[in-house]
Amino acid sequence: MKFVTRMATGAVALALGVGACLSLPQPAKADQPVLNLFIWSDYIDPALITKFEKQCNCKVVETDYESNAEMEAKLRAGGDSQYDVVVPSSYYVPELQDEGLIQKLDHAKLSNFDNLAKRFQNPTYDPNDTYSIPYQWGTTGVVYDPAKIKGTPTGWGLVFDPKQNPNYPFVFPKGEGRDQIGAACAYLGYGFNCAKESQWIAAAKLIEQMKKRPNFAGFVDETPGLGQVKKGLAAVSMAYNGDVGQCVADGSCAKLKYYLPKEGSEIWVDTMAIPAHAPHPALGLEFINFILNADNGADLSNYNQYASPNAASQKQLTGIMASDLINPSEAELKNLQFLAPLRGAKYKLFNQIWTSVLQ
Repeated sequence: MKFVTRMATGAVALALGVGACLSLPQPAKADQPVLNLFIWSDYIDPALITKFEKQCNCKVVETDYESNAEMEAKLRAGGDSQYDVVVPSSYYVPELQDEGLIQKLDHAKLSNFDNLAKRFQNPTYDPNDTYSIPYQWGTTGVVYDPAKIKGTPTGWGLVFDPKQNPNYPFVFPKGEGRDQIGAACAYLGYGFNCAKESQWIAAAKLIEQMKKRPNFAGFVDETPGLGQVKKGLAAVSMAYNGDVGQCVADGSCAKLKYYLPKEGSEIWVDTMAIPAHAPHPALGLEFINFILNADNGADLSNYNQYASPNAASQKQLTGIMASDLINPSEAELKNLQFLAPLRGAKYKLFNQIWTSVLQ
């Protein structure tokens, strides 16, 4: 495994961090190549983008999205020929592959690949990391305001059982439905990774009942759900641990609490992929290799407060990155699952069920 240390000389460190960027021509500013990055909002340090622009003598144009569904819809609508790097969640990779929306990666151009921890190499959702490279990982749980919610909730019942929150507004993410149906399935005893049509329908009915409650404040995108709780507009929401970590680190949600439901939840990986007809795929590979650099991987996690899959970055992680919020215990990890990909007819069936819930 390759490690980039702070003891390296400037020339060596630059070579490891930039890769083939050094071989790119240095055009006039008006002719600078452009990397079109399509990514979740507030998910990369602007300083990293500036660093990449300087090292590769290019310009990065960032466009943000709030859900995998939004990302996929834009790729289907022609975005696969507009963006150079996208950041889909792991279970979405096979779906994008089947639809011909992403391309195979040339690992010969990824000199920093071995910096990845072994458990993130050759994952089940993308054997041999053929189409994607891990970006960050984390967990899905529940965030709530203890000033409004009595007791110490431990399960998905805080979302689905009206007795646990009879009065205060709560929100639920809309997204693409996998986490949402999974949470309802877990509450019903089917497990977060439920895969039968009958289980999906039962989960959908439970969410339909949830929608009818007078204190249901509506569907929101995932990250804005936490924002509603921070602002006091909602008392409960599903949330990602890294989002909570960000606001804990900056002090904006110090009084909120986050937990992993006892019935089970999700451990996820967000990945980097190159759209099928990306205008600048070579530059896209350079960006992926840049993120795989040890220093850059650490800067990324220290900024967005999500756990890094980069083993070479671990010693440089600081602050909340060492907390239980970001690093689940062994007992908690046993209760977390990667969402299995859905393909073909099952994928279409699931989408039909989830679409009916949102209507």
